Amino acid sequence: MIKITVLVFVLFLSACKTEKFETKKNNPLTKENLYFGHKTPGLNPEIFIPKKSTSQDWELWDTDSLNMDEFYFTYQGNDPFEPLVVVYRNEGSYYRVNKYSFKHNPSDNNILYSRWTYIERTDSGWSKIKSLGSMFDREDLGIMVMSVSSKGTLVFDDYKSNKGIRISRILDGKREEPKLLGKEINSGALTAHPFIAPDESYLIWDSEREDGYGKSDIYISFRQQDGSWGSTINMGDKINSKLVESGARLTPDGKYLLFERSEEKIREGGSTYWESKKYWVDSKIIEQLRLE
Repeated sequence: MIKITVLVFVLFLSACKTEKFETKKNNPLTKENLYFGHKTPGLNPEIFIPKKSTSQDWELWDTDSLNMDEFYFTYQGNDPFEPLVVVYRNEGSYYRVNKYSFKHNPSDNNILYSRWTYIERTDSGWSKIKSLGSMFDREDLGIMVMSVSSKGTLVFDDYKSNKGIRISRILDGKREEPKLLGKEINSGALTAHPFIAPDESYLIWDSEREDGYGKSDIYISFRQQDGSWGSTINMGDKINSKLVESGARLTPDGKYLLFERSEEKIREGGSTYWESKKYWVDSKIIEQLRLE
């Protein structure tokens, strides 16, 4: 896991760099309109269609001392939705595949979070994986998605209790016990997948509510001057539909909002399955909602 985290950190820095292209004047594919090699969207969400993956997009780690009991591939392609690391672990008769998407403090690249654990970079290298403490490392707590602000504030959901989204700040140098957010956030059903802005000015999540457009919509709440969270705002029919919208988050540079739209479909035999499509939109849509 330590090796994985180091690779993720390096990979994150490289992923934030936009590719350079030589373009002719008045060509719509100018450097300003390119991101991860794609023409970027405006204020109307567009389906994100990743470029065809090649073997060059994946790097096998540590080929000089390859251990077939466990080995890692790191992603270096142009799809921000891809997991950064894929781990293959030998379970005897098969290989178990795990995908990892680590979170980092936007103002401190020396700390990386993975649900209820974290790792720190020191003068001699990365530390061993550390627990966030007994208040996180509990059998009755099931963290699915965690987000971290520049101040080190953590917000996360809990799929085991299904009570909603919790928050944990750093106060006087110590991390506080996670607390459930208020009814502005935790109303409705299946409240999950939080994302807190780097400056903590807003919180985005998805939930099923009676006032929604469909099964699950994406919502936002802006922090007020007194530090409280403002009333819940549905992000509107550009983002939400009669289908399931979920997992909204910003790209590392804050320019674009990513989310997924899913639909339950029925096979000929009567069984059901979920089909998901990836979308992205200019993050200025958030500022529009702030001004309304």
